[in-house]
Amino acid sequence: MNRIEEIYHEAKSDKWFQNFAVFCRIALAASFIPAGFVKIMGERFAAGLSSNNPLGHYFDALHLTGYYYTFIGVAQIITAILLLIPRTSLLGALMYFPIILNICVLTYATRFDGTRGNTMMLLASLFLLIWNYDRLKHILPFKQPKTDPQVLKKPLGKRLRIMFFGGSFAVVVLIIVGTFYLHEIGPGNSEAECRNQCASSKNPAACQVFCDCIYKQGQPLDSCLATFDKAKDIRK
Repeated sequence: MNRIEEIYHEAKSDKWFQNFAVFCRIALAASFIPAGFVKIMGERFAAGLSSNNPLGHYFDALHLTGYYYTFIGVAQIITAILLLIPRTSLLGALMYFPIILNICVLTYATRFDGTRGNTMMLLASLFLLIWNYDRLKHILPFKQPKTDPQVLKKPLGKRLRIMFFGGSFAVVVLIIVGTFYLHEIGPGNSEAECRNQCASSKNPAACQVFCDCIYKQGQPLDSCLATFDKAKDIRK
């Protein structure tokens, strides 16, 4: 085996990594079950999110798509169930990844405050795919070299756990801090959240204009960002 596969097989045989994989499966399934159930019941997802919020615009439109909205809910429930069953967990992970990738891109595009959680869910889904590399590698469009029997020549032992979980913690911190400074301004999850950020903004007056554009006028995010930039220029 090459060194990467050797480390991979060492992780696969480690109980800490096995338990972490189970945790990821349960956590990801738990996130889809209530979301899917709401859609199957025909209720608007994230009912507390204002319709004038950029993501609220999307949820309102999605709610009016009829059986397509129900289809999404059914797909989420099926994906969650597949993740919970060990024998079908790989199929569940394969279905989960494109769904959560789409959700993650959507939340970043609309500057939704839940991007941190969605990013972590995306990484957990990616971990499950890597965890099942030994089963997925046979369908990958790469030539698979013959490997030696699974003999660990230089096991890392506890160092592997420290490196992985320490690195994971660092990534989580990076996501939290990085997304906090990602944008100069955002709509928040409510009008109150939007206006609260104006107190610490370098352009409080322009920030108030932005919040009015979002929550009073119900304009698209791009239009309100342009209004915000124009208000900053006028202030200068």
